[in-house]
Amino acid sequence: MLSSKQIETYQKDGFLVLRNLFDTEEIDLLKKTAQTDRELDKRSYGRADGEGGTVRLSIWNHPGNNIYGMFSRNERIVKAAEDLLGGEVYHYHSKMILKDAKVGGAWTWHQDYGYWYNFGLLEPLLTSVTIAVDRATRENGCLQVLKGSHAMGRVDHSLTGDQAGADMERVNAAMERFPLVYCEMEPGDAMFFDCNILHRSDQNRSDFSRWSLICCYNSARNNPYKKGQHASYTPLKIVNREAIKNFKFDGSNQDNPVDWVSPDSDKTKEQLKTKENKLEGE
Repeated sequence: MLSSKQIETYQKDGFLVLRNLFDTEEIDLLKKTAQTDRELDKRSYGRADGEGGTVRLSIWNHPGNNIYGMFSRNERIVKAAEDLLGGEVYHYHSKMILKDAKVGGAWTWHQDYGYWYNFGLLEPLLTSVTIAVDRATRENGCLQVLKGSHAMGRVDHSLTGDQAGADMERVNAAMERFPLVYCEMEPGDAMFFDCNILHRSDQNRSDFSRWSLICCYNSARNNPYKKGQHASYTPLKIVNREAIKNFKFDGSNQDNPVDWVSPDSDKTKEQLKTKENKLEGE
């Protein structure tokens, strides 16, 4: 799937953008489905960003046979993830980020492994891919990364609003050393990023929405040593390139993903609060 040069770029920079990985027909189908999916909307919830805004998202742990599964199980994505992580991967979880026009909140500076670590993952052998459903620009709050910052390894995280935020002393120092990149994307573009790269996104104050599907993969050899809020190793049933276009949406065949992460089952805040209390006690 990926060339040796692309893998080298990912390893050096901590991210890799693949332009036009999905075509207009595929993205239109994803967008149409998501916008009319009442279950996706019902399962969404917000996380305060500490800046006066709230990010809305829906999270699920198992991919299923619906349109979201046709993306997260698609060989274009899975084979690339396996190239980047050097072996078999499984679906850790997926989420739809619903950053609506004018009201979409920010994501504070963080590393994904900064809090996934608390869910029993011994090694940072994870990658995520964000698939642009809408055009992603600086104006509507596209993803920002500190290029190469994954080389720092995991840094401490604490609560920022309802989100896991990286130690800002470290972030500010990192911003002096690692270039800030605004990852603008067109619908159908996909960007893989390392679980330790520092990244954030601004609030959406534009007139245009920025929805994106993010699929997260863990290495099969990095199975959590304890039960966490996301999936343990489950063999992934990969589908071929044509599975998205062959998916027939009729409004009743959603086969919605199972094992939704809800506000009650989301342990991110609980884990960080427990850690902070332990540090205070010491």
